[in-house]
Amino acid sequence: MSNFVDYVKIHCKSGHGGGGSAHLRREKYIPKGGPDGGDGGRGGHVIMRGNAHEWTLLPLRYTRHVKAERGQNGAKNQLTGAFGEDVYVDVPIGTIAKNEKGEVIGEIMEDGQEIILMEGGKGGRGNEFFKTSTNQTPRFAQPGMPGQEGYVVFELKILADVGLVGFPNAGKSTLLASVSAAKPKIANYAFTTLTPNLGIVDYRNYKSFVMADIPGIIEGAAEGKGLGHRFLRHIERNSILLFLIPADSEDHFQEFKILENELKEYNPELLDKDFIISVSKSDLLDEELRKEISAEFPENKRPLFFSGVTGEGTMELKDAIWKQLHG
Repeated sequence: MSNFVDYVKIHCKSGHGGGGSAHLRREKYIPKGGPDGGDGGRGGHVIMRGNAHEWTLLPLRYTRHVKAERGQNGAKNQLTGAFGEDVYVDVPIGTIAKNEKGEVIGEIMEDGQEIILMEGGKGGRGNEFFKTSTNQTPRFAQPGMPGQEGYVVFELKILADVGLVGFPNAGKSTLLASVSAAKPKIANYAFTTLTPNLGIVDYRNYKSFVMADIPGIIEGAAEGKGLGHRFLRHIERNSILLFLIPADSEDHFQEFKILENELKEYNPELLDKDFIISVSKSDLLDEELRKEISAEFPENKRPLFFSGVTGEGTMELKDAIWKQLHG
């Protein structure tokens, strides 16, 4: 079973507000004491909280319900009821919460950030609040307001410096395994990578950057074919994109254009990102074939050649990535 989970749906319920008190003061020497009922306490909120130690929504995978505490009722002597205890849902940075209509409630961008997903119900006013010059002894108080209830969808978008974009079996997992300590599953068939893999890539002089191997997309991914939308959303968060076209592709430039179009259909802003085009599995090519493939591309989009298997060209690729990231 994968330990990466990027989508969960949880039924959430905030706390009911406590009721106000309608207590009338009764003391030995004050037979007709006035109202002294306190307000009810607020119900507990449901709060999403960023946690930099979490990388996946896996801890929430089997959480079906989240329920905050109700507020306590008000009491005599104008005592306000205690607030209901808030309940926290800890999520990785990069998590978005949506309501049942698909509307974004909030997005976690930093560690410790808190977003109230559902507010607890307000506590009711006690009778002391309703005392007026014409009604010195109100015998009523407000009930607490109900909390909120409904499903919340949590979606994680991976934060990485470089996102690998390519068709299934383009060599993305092989590249990640060769330049980082990540151990993605590698096999020669489509959709080996069913969940994104993250790798820390070591660079010169003890520098490093984060690379994400995102599952391959196919034509029509933007319409939801294949693994579609589930993985395209991760690409939104990458600083730069690295397109991988395998050496054994029938038409290298056309394959790049298809990938580019899928991103455009999903979100045109993705094409504003800096990108690098590369040809993987280049150990299969001789110098003449490399020149032919390069000639397919416009001069400002010439690809870099590398082999994740032999390691040839990977240092030059890392140099180009670092220059894009910090140039």
